[in-house]
Amino acid sequence: MINLFCSAFLLGLLFNVAPGVVFAESLRRGLGGGYGPALAVQIGSLAGDLTWAVLGLGGAAVLFRLPYIETPLAVAGSILLAWMAWQAGRDALGPCPAVPTGASGGLDRSALVSGAALSLSNPLNITYWAALGGTIAALGVDNPDGRAFAVFLGGFMLSSVLWCFVCAGLIAWARRCLGPRLWRGLNGACAVGLAAFAGLGFWKIAFGG
Repeated sequence: MINLFCSAFLLGLLFNVAPGVVFAESLRRGLGGGYGPALAVQIGSLAGDLTWAVLGLGGAAVLFRLPYIETPLAVAGSILLAWMAWQAGRDALGPCPAVPTGASGGLDRSALVSGAALSLSNPLNITYWAALGGTIAALGVDNPDGRAFAVFLGGFMLSSVLWCFVCAGLIAWARRCLGPRLWRGLNGACAVGLAAFAGLGFWKIAFGG
């Protein structure tokens, strides 16, 4: 079980370190508000990750592949991404905020909600978890039971929690170098990335594949 836990921990790091919409939103929030808002987005996303993990490992992936469930969820997710892309673009065109010298504030509630919404509105997460559930046997567990799935989920979520603080810390550190050009460039890149994800979502809804 120790090997399974360590493997799940490593998979969790790879899953979280890969840039995506949650990181883009963490970066956007962190540039404006510092460590607290960036951490709030990351922690909020854990709610969605845990929900999809339980459903995916529990075999609910088949249910969410039904068109009348998957399609509305995909539409909602794409609209959310488009709205966040608009916010990032607006920030890129606005003035660069002054970076306070003191410690940043606590968790931002709106950032917390944004992180959760981004993760919960992504139906691809349940497919990811359903596929991961099938790899437990390949990791050396014969006839995996509930205990094996719990150990796997524990390792994955532990690395996810640790990454929340590491990611927010890196964003807060990079914010010290923030200037008008960097502010516009990073927010512009976030806007383009979020808009691309939104466009891809709408494309798949309209044309499939």
